[in-house]
Amino acid sequence: MGRWDDIVTAPRSDETDKGTGMNMRIANLKDLAQILDWAADEGWNPGLGDAAGFFAADPDGFFVAEQGGALVAAISVVAHSAEFAFLGLYLCHPEFRGQGIGYSLWKHALDHAGTRTVGLDGVADQQANYAKSGFVKTGSSVRYEGVLPPVASRNVRLADDADAGVISTLDQQANGVTRPRFLNAWIAQTDTRKTLVLCSGSEVTGFATIRRCRQGVKVGPVIAPDTAQALELTKGALQALPSDHVIIDVPSENTALTNTLIGAGFESSFATARMWRGTPPVASGTLAAIATMELG
Repeated sequence: MGRWDDIVTAPRSDETDKGTGMNMRIANLKDLAQILDWAADEGWNPGLGDAAGFFAADPDGFFVAEQGGALVAAISVVAHSAEFAFLGLYLCHPEFRGQGIGYSLWKHALDHAGTRTVGLDGVADQQANYAKSGFVKTGSSVRYEGVLPPVASRNVRLADDADAGVISTLDQQANGVTRPRFLNAWIAQTDTRKTLVLCSGSEVTGFATIRRCRQGVKVGPVIAPDTAQALELTKGALQALPSDHVIIDVPSENTALTNTLIGAGFESSFATARMWRGTPPVASGTLAAIATMELG
């Protein structure tokens, strides 16, 4: 793995689209907070600390279109590594939809990915448009919401600094993607975010991050050897950050966890298509829940 300076592309400069008259530029952290407010209005229910965690992944990977100094559209194309990027937060203010602004920003931002394979979790009504840009569906991410009891386990504990290396390895194996900047920020312990590890003796075999959202908590990623241990880890995470509203985004291929959650009374609230432009990553099958539909 190279230094971060070696794996990012040159930042996109400000640009005015001649067709729409909109100025397009890299977003700052304040912009990102506003973008996440838009996401909340769309029902995406961001985490309370997501802005800082997302921004740390790639400060040059968030883009906005503006008119008269006001934001009207946004998108992220976060470069996780020299090989992979992830697209998300594709939003346009309702008053400016249907004018080609979002698509202009889409093209502008995708240049940031360079030759990387790019992934996304796309809503159903946009999948045909994504396909026109070369994205191919490989599966789905399905959101389940319900209630799980918090249960302490002697096999589950809070992660510490010494676990960072094995967590990185487990994440790379489960997702097929190396994403050091994102992961370092994502697993940091805060008042609204906790990361726990699953242990077999002295060996760490899985981990999960739980974070408070505007409504309830989301648990993800959840990486574990099997469904029973994924649930053990998730219930242990709820000991650290209790809530009676639990949200888990499950890859469609994980039918065992899906059936278990449905059996526990969870209901699907929506699904997105996991799509890739370029060669998809090769994953190990240990991913029980994704981290986020915005950054993968």
